[in-house]
Amino acid sequence: MTGAAHTARRHHGNRHGRSEEARRAVLEAADDLLVEKGFAGVTIEGIAARAGVAKQTVYRWWKTKTDILVEAFLQDLAEDLTPPDHGDLARDLRAYLRWLSFFLGRTDAGAVFRALIAQAQHDPAFAADFRARCLDRQRALDRLPLERAARRGELPPDLDVAAETERLVGPVYYRVLVTGEPVDDDFIDGLVDAFLAGLR
Repeated sequence: MTGAAHTARRHHGNRHGRSEEARRAVLEAADDLLVEKGFAGVTIEGIAARAGVAKQTVYRWWKTKTDILVEAFLQDLAEDLTPPDHGDLARDLRAYLRWLSFFLGRTDAGAVFRALIAQAQHDPAFAADFRARCLDRQRALDRLPLERAARRGELPPDLDVAAETERLVGPVYYRVLVTGEPVDDDFIDGLVDAFLAGLR
């Protein structure tokens, strides 16, 4: 490789690295500002200032603040909410439901999710995009403990995994998003015990 080619490749790599750092900084800034100011208080200008990048840099990747927040949530989802796999259905369900309630109710990523859910209630176009990009992936994660158990032979072969998943996680979402009631260990144990009893 010639010296010029090596230098060009190195500079290209540096630009790529800086670009990725800037992108991550924007996503983190959007998360932080949403938690601090709420959805209405988040602006492209504020995100750019917090991330330390030019506003034009933000618009290079996203058209709206909602686009940024959706991508930030998807990144958080991939990093934080993969269900544990202990090889035992009861243990897996208890662990996942506890972490789901914590994730939704007490993390910055959960705050982003709640804000996006609220925005979807009065923005039909966004709601359709949000369901396609976020909720389908979230539902797939929610189904994973039962799907794993089915593959291990712990569940009846004719079990409707999608419906049973909704029965398990629905009360958690309801308490976190609607009533604000606590989702404690006793509540989760009751959900899991009732589900397992129904299989007998």
